[in-house]
Amino acid sequence: MRNERRRVGLLVAGVTVVLVVLLGVRPVSYERIVAGYVLALAAIGLGAATRLLGERRTTEPGSAFESALARAAVPPTRPPELVRVEREIVLGATNAGHLHRRLLPLLRDAAVARLGTRLTHEQLGDEAWELLRPDRPEPRDRNAPGLPLRRLREIVTVLERL
Repeated sequence: MRNERRRVGLLVAGVTVVLVVLLGVRPVSYERIVAGYVLALAAIGLGAATRLLGERRTTEPGSAFESALARAAVPPTRPPELVRVEREIVLGATNAGHLHRRLLPLLRDAAVARLGTRLTHEQLGDEAWELLRPDRPEPRDRNAPGLPLRRLREIVTVLERL
């Protein structure tokens, strides 16, 4: 605010000096010189008022109505479906029971969605078919390690090629 007053004061002083010089030289009539001076003072006043109102608007809190309409910033989050699939992959890699009951049905559904038909041995190939076949027996030890991530990556690559 103080800098704004100093700036306006310097501008008014500069325009007044120009007025005095022009009145002394008289390149045009007095009326035109004074009209130009008044116009310059009006421009300085409007500029200062605009800056002052702009500063006040950013520092004053808005009305209760504006506050109610304003949306709170939502922090970016990961999609819940992605989090769920990642959890299924991690659990399927660590536990054979979870692999059989949760992750393999998810991979089968993805394969059927890609193909648009039932799964067949010819479409998937030996390794993927052995893992994704619908009649795959349950593991003997449900607490045994599941599918290594390297092998899972290979199966997903096969499914992406479908």
